[in-house]
Amino acid sequence: MERVSVVGCSGSGKSTVARRLSDVLGVPYIELDALHWGPGWSEASAEELSERVRRATAADAWIVDGNYQSKIGTLAWDRANTVVWVNPSRWRVMWRCLRRTVRRAATRQELWNGNRESWSGLHFWRGEDSILWWAWTSYPRVQERYESAMRDPRNRHLAFHRLRTSKEVEDFLATLVRDRRPER
Repeated sequence: MERVSVVGCSGSGKSTVARRLSDVLGVPYIELDALHWGPGWSEASAEELSERVRRATAADAWIVDGNYQSKIGTLAWDRANTVVWVNPSRWRVMWRCLRRTVRRAATRQELWNGNRESWSGLHFWRGEDSILWWAWTSYPRVQERYESAMRDPRNRHLAFHRLRTSKEVEDFLATLVRDRRPER
């Protein structure tokens, strides 16, 4: 497990899991959102993002956090040997998105390249401009995408780990820690 793609819908906990995996495995953490979002929430083109991902994943070991298949296709997965799908229930995702957005808006936390979430991210009626709307409407598409990917023979080179609960996440990470300890 040297090249890992951590995926899941917005609010699933993929960034938290990816950072913890990076710490456990001692490999670089690559956040696709940071490669994608420029100042003023400007989006990288597919070509720009692909080149940034190619450079970031040129090393022998890494953890990539994020999806972006609509822009980079299978680029990250072609280089990966493991996919960790963080897949909690839809209601847990919504709760996490709500809590995270409130915290980020209240603290004015900088995310990537000077970007910050605002209170408008909570306005469900704003469609794609609302992280809550995005998380709710994209959840079924993400489910179908990764369930299909797990069955796809083109992905047989990947070891898939689907983590649905906090306990499954903790057990998965604990197993990695235990397996990395030197024998006495």
